[in-house]
Amino acid sequence: MNRLKQQNGSKILNTQNSEMIKINRQLLDNLSEKARLAKRKRINHNFHPGNDAVLQRLLNALESGTYVRPHKHEKPDKNEVFIVLRGRILVVEYEDDGTIDDYVILDHTTENYATEIPPRRYHSMLSLENGTIAYEFKEGPYHPEIDKIFAPWSPEEGSPEVENFLNMILEATLTQ
Repeated sequence: MNRLKQQNGSKILNTQNSEMIKINRQLLDNLSEKARLAKRKRINHNFHPGNDAVLQRLLNALESGTYVRPHKHEKPDKNEVFIVLRGRILVVEYEDDGTIDDYVILDHTTENYATEIPPRRYHSMLSLENGTIAYEFKEGPYHPEIDKIFAPWSPEEGSPEVENFLNMILEATLTQ
């Protein structure tokens, strides 16, 4: 535990045993580089201690062209929060039939910082520029086999239809 201690008549902070998580430029730069080199053009950096944590906290580094397949969280219901730290992210909500219901561009320069997706809502996010990083929060625990229900109308990751699907989303949202 950190505590102030006396040294030469002055109080100083003892940080030797600190568990504080610090998010700084060096961490973001390192994650962006890893995402740039990753096959999927994205990488997660988890802060939660494990899959059973009741609050999943992570940085999601995204490069342009990465594909986050539309999905929802239900059974159990989970809220999901995205906060932009760097770059620009298009977050899209869909109706059950795939119609775009709502969207927001998260970008700290336009003062759109964050969004929260309620349970049972299909959603996805697209990086609008390289080096984009979001701080993501989601209720836990995380069980990969039931965490996401993928939208049946969306292409599977790695399929040839992904590029056209991403372009369709961009055209429908950014050209309005």
